[in-house]
Amino acid sequence: MIASPPSRRTVLGGLGAAFAASPLLARTSSGPTLLRAAAMREDVALLRRAYAELHPGIHRYNTPREIDARFAALDQAAAIPMTLRAFYLTLSRFLANVRCGHSYANFYNQRREVAAALFEAPDRLPFELLWIGDAMVVTADPFATGISPGSRILAVNGRSASTVLAALMPLARADGHNDAKRRRLLSVQGDDRYETFDIFFSMLFGQERYQLTVEDPSGRRRIATVAGVSLAQRRTTAHAGVDASGDTPVWTIERRGDAALLSMPNWGLYDSKWDWRGWLDQAVDRLVAERVPRLVVDLRANEGGLDCGNALAERLVNRETPFEEVQRLVRYRTVPEDLRPVLDTWDRSFDHLGENATRINDRFLRLDAQGDRVDPIRPRGTRYEGDVRVLIGPQNSSATFQFADFVRRNRLATLIGETTGGNRRGINGGCFYFVRLPATGLEADLPLIGRFPTTPQPDRGVKPDIAIPITRADITKGIDSSLRRALAFEMNERRSL
Repeated sequence: MIASPPSRRTVLGGLGAAFAASPLLARTSSGPTLLRAAAMREDVALLRRAYAELHPGIHRYNTPREIDARFAALDQAAAIPMTLRAFYLTLSRFLANVRCGHSYANFYNQRREVAAALFEAPDRLPFELLWIGDAMVVTADPFATGISPGSRILAVNGRSASTVLAALMPLARADGHNDAKRRRLLSVQGDDRYETFDIFFSMLFGQERYQLTVEDPSGRRRIATVAGVSLAQRRTTAHAGVDASGDTPVWTIERRGDAALLSMPNWGLYDSKWDWRGWLDQAVDRLVAERVPRLVVDLRANEGGLDCGNALAERLVNRETPFEEVQRLVRYRTVPEDLRPVLDTWDRSFDHLGENATRINDRFLRLDAQGDRVDPIRPRGTRYEGDVRVLIGPQNSSATFQFADFVRRNRLATLIGETTGGNRRGINGGCFYFVRLPATGLEADLPLIGRFPTTPQPDRGVKPDIAIPITRADITKGIDSSLRRALAFEMNERRSL
């Protein structure tokens, strides 16, 4: 299945100390430390080779000529010395143009000193926000700025909110042309240890204080001056479920009238000591025993992780059901020996991922050998036969996207909310390398398995059966309309393919 990789913070061959004293850095007499052009171009050439030889989706949304032109432009940009921050932004823009939601200079996989230099400036906007179209809407005021939920930020230091968004969108990762995913990534909802908006906004527009043009929910406009907040301060407001490394439950299930609400904000349980399978089975067993008529599963804050949805799907199906209607394709049988030192991973068997794969053309091999195939979903335990409703949204772009697509195809539940992230043309993931760029010290994620549908599919995520967009009015009133509809006893259903 598709899964976002666990974070990797290992450093190959003592790169940390070597980078700090590298002769490939040059300090100007009156300016910041710059990366030498030779260092950046060396790493661009290395990335180009790794992506060209190993990335299964490099040409899913770009022709070979377009990708060649993009690499040439990246190399040309790297011909002029620039700061680490500037090169990180340049690299991020390039990777975003690959249009693969799993191909980016991953915040969590950068070396500690790089993350400290790039991601920890104390200049985050001191509120939570959501982009609704090109409107920046405040959703929470955890630092008591006096800007109430439902307020619009019309301008930041004289720049219109739409101008800020336009500058950030080309940096945000997503599959294909699914811009709703990009907008959601650029929102701040307290669901991530590093917020995409915080990092890129800081790099482009960060200051210690901000003058904001605010329109409150009543339509009154005013000027507010606020101080930026630090990473540590932001993390004090993170929502439950962000840290899944312990042995305590990350999910909750509670009765809401005659329905049950299963909230699953995180499937990134790679390092968790919690027995999530056992917990989920016990929860479903109780639903069956108590004959609870409706189950609402809330996935809206959940990007992906492990294939936790499969364990739930096994309690919903009544027969063996194929999980996906795709070909799982890779680009290589064995990774070239000279590339391996810069390809960090948690499983060195990925070096031989395509050894037993079937060559289908001059570009791809298909993973169809025993052990490489994705098992179908088989019934397990007593089936839950109640009415299942799943809340979805743009954040669902990896394992949760796959689960939503499985539910849609097999009519196992009613999908409610907003169109998911991911893309029905297929996404890449499953196995990953973390490409360590030794000359500059940066890292870029490289997914290794491409899912390619067996029939033509649209360039978008999974649409809900019942579409309920988030509105400014609901934020102002503190209303969750999608959840209200899902919990309702009767519900008008509108199925979408």
